[in-house]
Amino acid sequence: MFDRKTEIRRTAARLFRKKGYGAVSVRDIAEGVGIKAASIYNHFASKQDLLCDLLLTPARLFTAGMQAVKLSALDSPAQLRALIQLHVRLAVESTDAVALLTAEWTHLEGEARSEFFRLREEYENDFTAIIERGKAEGFLKSEADTEIIVFSLLSTLRWLPSWYGRRKNLNVSKLEGEISKTLLEGIVKPNE
Repeated sequence: MFDRKTEIRRTAARLFRKKGYGAVSVRDIAEGVGIKAASIYNHFASKQDLLCDLLLTPARLFTAGMQAVKLSALDSPAQLRALIQLHVRLAVESTDAVALLTAEWTHLEGEARSEFFRLREEYENDFTAIIERGKAEGFLKSEADTEIIVFSLLSTLRWLPSWYGRRKNLNVSKLEGEISKTLLEGIVKPNE
């Protein structure tokens, strides 16, 4: 059994994902948890505060994961695999909350919105740097456009929660391996 704050987070993430932030009231969240609306305020100052928690928590986890990968002694292909595994793991562990990152960030206000943009930009810049290093070291195709590579990889990974949400019975380790293989090696059979 989850503690009340975790129940509120999970219920809000599910409802925000299903209906959109603007269409969900604090009362809707409370009903989903089975408590009175006023009880939500024992855990979160406002609906906006709850949204900030739901969006900034995974954003910070992605950034922390990126920092760990950057500081590792792994070569760039292994770093990319580690980042893909990070995306898979977070999408599986917090499917609804991670799914919110693609659209509901537009409702963030003030400092939370600034922090979200800063974290996203930092993450994308670090991802780009890993691709550039991989190209410079000969691990990745040098003629490939870095911006398109980053866009393609991150676009696929950002939509993973939507896809995974309908297939929750998949083996996570297999999913990490298959997505890494598909994204990094492609689907075209090499000439033999």
